Amino acid sequence: MRFFWIFVIFGWLFPTATALGNEVLNALKEDYRRPASIPFPKSNPYTAERVALGKLLFFDPRLSASQNMSCVHCHNPSFGWEMPTAKTVGSADMPLDRHSPTLLNLAWTEALFWDGRADSLETQVAGPLEAPKEMNMLFPDLVARLQSIKGYRSLFEKAYPGEGITQQTIEKAIATFERTLVSGPAPFDLWVEGDDSALTEEAKRGFDLFNGKAQCSNCHMGWNLTDNLFHDIGLPTNDPGRAGVTGDSDDQSAFKTPGLRNIAQRAPYMHNGSLATLSAVIDHYEAGGVQRDSVSAMMEPFTLSAQEQADLEAFLESLTGDDPPVTLPVLPQ
Repeated sequence: MRFFWIFVIFGWLFPTATALGNEVLNALKEDYRRPASIPFPKSNPYTAERVALGKLLFFDPRLSASQNMSCVHCHNPSFGWEMPTAKTVGSADMPLDRHSPTLLNLAWTEALFWDGRADSLETQVAGPLEAPKEMNMLFPDLVARLQSIKGYRSLFEKAYPGEGITQQTIEKAIATFERTLVSGPAPFDLWVEGDDSALTEEAKRGFDLFNGKAQCSNCHMGWNLTDNLFHDIGLPTNDPGRAGVTGDSDDQSAFKTPGLRNIAQRAPYMHNGSLATLSAVIDHYEAGGVQRDSVSAMMEPFTLSAQEQADLEAFLESLTGDDPPVTLPVLPQ
């Protein structure tokens, strides 16, 4: 981030960002400015028909073997496109190993899942669909099921003319819909755009702490407040995390940095849902986490006063956008 280290150095010397002057503050704000448009890959460009089809598939329980679980089962828009439980339960009433991650703003993400094992939204789709503990639906069976539904045959032809219902077009349609799941403008965005009244004084002080004393922006950077990398933050866990994908011991217990948009809607937190509140999350970082060989060098303990903790929480709460309501689709027959 352009001005990040300048801000970190001076953030400990001055009580507010405005003490640095408008030029430095505005440059720092620029790093958090929302993008103007959603990126779509050339191999699967946007069309309204693809989004509509992807939404139907996302909400359709017929995509699971037992026809009792859809994608929205684990990624509910009412809870920031994840679930308000530490672990989600799969289609066979089997608890999953990790907390469901949010689907917000994944159009700007490459390595997906907590451990980064999928390299695109298209390839990500197969994971929960085919996983025995999740939807347990093999693609040949799913293709046959959807081909038997007249409404889907017509919709796939409109979205992907001449390609038919295949694993690839199912993945593409769902991925296209998921790319449109973008958090709405939040009070923080209005403040970045120049409305000084959009944030409370507490939230402004929290922004200073986020970028300075609390060191949050070491990993939570950019408009979606994530570096899209993997870190061991010292949580008690037996989960290998990224190391289960790379085989590298340096990646042991490392998990993807989650974006912080709409974070107030998304409790509980962490890959295992082990921290119930934002206050508990801040407490964890203050303490520095469990010390082990793989823990990130950035996990350095710090101390916040009660007021500073409240200010930091106020800033985090300012990241929740005013998202439009999500309507349930009428599924094709």
